[in-house]
Amino acid sequence: MNYTLHQLQVFLKVTQTLSITKAAEELHLTQPAVSIQLRNFQDQFDIPLTEIVGRQLFVTDFGKEIATAAEKIINEVHAINYKTLAHKGQLSGRLKISVVSTGKYVMPYFLADFLKRHEGVELLLDVTNKARVIDSLAANDTDFALVSVLPAKLDILKVELMENRLFLISDAKMRPAKQPAEKSILETLPLIYREQGSGTRYVMEQFLKGANLNVVKKMELSTNEAVKQAVIAGLGCSIMPIIGIKNELASGDLQIVPVKGLPIKSNWNLIWLRSKNLSPVAEAFLKYINDEKSTIIDEWFDWAL
Repeated sequence: MNYTLHQLQVFLKVTQTLSITKAAEELHLTQPAVSIQLRNFQDQFDIPLTEIVGRQLFVTDFGKEIATAAEKIINEVHAINYKTLAHKGQLSGRLKISVVSTGKYVMPYFLADFLKRHEGVELLLDVTNKARVIDSLAANDTDFALVSVLPAKLDILKVELMENRLFLISDAKMRPAKQPAEKSILETLPLIYREQGSGTRYVMEQFLKGANLNVVKKMELSTNEAVKQAVIAGLGCSIMPIIGIKNELASGDLQIVPVKGLPIKSNWNLIWLRSKNLSPVAEAFLKYINDEKSTIIDEWFDWAL
């Protein structure tokens, strides 16, 4: 046996995602690189670790046992690194944060300086939709979550970071009226929705429901980037957080369509379970957020507020 730590990490991620593509994305590797590492790891065992049925990847019973062992080994390696840094008097450990997809335009700015100050902190940042973020929080798989829609069924604590504003957007060719349009304009436009489980979709649907509007749903897309490209291409309009369209507004690819009752306003919240036993790293990050959030907002987000 001559497997490497990198091969263990790749194999473990493949077993967690059950997908070469998803594992490559989360590890920031190419699909061929993941496939090669997986094959090299498999070559060291006479018993199959995974199998392909149709187009679906499955982990064998033996593979599941190896994955459990791999996770223990990786955790022990991290523990050694953390202990080494701790003996040097440095804050060390993992900080796990789950972020709704639009939050990727927000959270990095609240992390950058903290990570520069504490080089021993390892960040695990998972970007997904609202439903999965809440599932991760409920399962205690993350320290904090960044959401704009608070979960109704979890006992949480929170820190409000900044306001979240959502506008109706269109491509550059649409000519909006000089005065804000009535909400009924939304019944005449093809609207592009995010997927079920998205916080942006939830807020959008609540607004439409509250206004008693019957709209024509043109299409449903799974990411904000896909929605932006569809709007730019002239496939329809959408209601989106301004935080994610700064560059497109500046370039003129997208424009805000003034509508009465818009923007929809909510707040970006950093949340965690009330019962969560925060690690020293998590406690330090929470203190940093409370101390520095106003400075960060003034430096990076004054344009969006």
